[in-house]
Amino acid sequence: MKKTILFALAIMALCNQPLKAQYYYYNDRYYDSPVVFEMGVSGGIMNALTDLGGKAGVGKGFIKDLRWATARPSYGAYFAATYNNAIAVRLEGTVGTIVGYDSILKKVASTSTGRYERNLSFKSRISEVQLGFEIHPLFIRNMDDHDPPRLSPYLILGVGYFSFDPQANLNGTWYQLKPLHTEGEGFKEYPDKKNYQTSQLNLLGGLGLRFELTSIFNVRLELVHRKLFTDYLDDVSTTYIDPNLFYNYLPANMAAIAQQLANRKSELNPNDMTNAGDQRGDPSNKDSYFTIQLKVGMTLGRRQR
Repeated sequence: MKKTILFALAIMALCNQPLKAQYYYYNDRYYDSPVVFEMGVSGGIMNALTDLGGKAGVGKGFIKDLRWATARPSYGAYFAATYNNAIAVRLEGTVGTIVGYDSILKKVASTSTGRYERNLSFKSRISEVQLGFEIHPLFIRNMDDHDPPRLSPYLILGVGYFSFDPQANLNGTWYQLKPLHTEGEGFKEYPDKKNYQTSQLNLLGGLGLRFELTSIFNVRLELVHRKLFTDYLDDVSTTYIDPNLFYNYLPANMAAIAQQLANRKSELNPNDMTNAGDQRGDPSNKDSYFTIQLKVGMTLGRRQR
């Protein structure tokens, strides 16, 4: 009987202790379960790298042609599940606006190799849903005998689904560019120019830095870049077409607008002569966009000791 009582007391004592395999102490008041959840909001900027705008000289790839003047606000919300603070899966929604305009090259027009004289511009609303994965290297090691760091750099990889809608302004009115087929997309005369889809997949990658304010709240700073599979984010990719063809495929009023928005060189130089087949964009480099955001998150799942 005595042995039975001692055994029962031992079992009760063990049951009242947090298991090392299930929890590690976050601080002197809280410990983590293996999986904690986080929800939060974000705000920052969105910018794009497209054919339009850029810096002096020939258009360059990636950030070499980046202009910060074209950055516009972005915001979003997210929900994440994190395992041992080391690996997380995150579902996030982001919205923002991107713009581009050749007039930004005015001060370097003489060295812009005709891009300023092209005189095109656009804006587009971006809506995106992404599934991302975070890797926090500092938490890969066993934390049972260490206090977890409050500052954690991390990597982000994932896939997104986004929509865009390039528009241009003509005499104070904004027109959607895709329905105007400004480069002859879908015209039988240009079989290599296919209609582009305004909802597509993208691949994303980036870096982040998380700082634990308290056991519940954290802040993050993130840079996330999106690799796209389209060169029509700005509705500019290949060559000018015969402007008379617009009347074969569009109503007369739309065809007249398409002619004006497809080739705007005459607004700067009425004597300009543009031929079908002349370069309008550069299809060798796909477009892309990125965000820099500050996030505020609330952690759910830490339990009080």
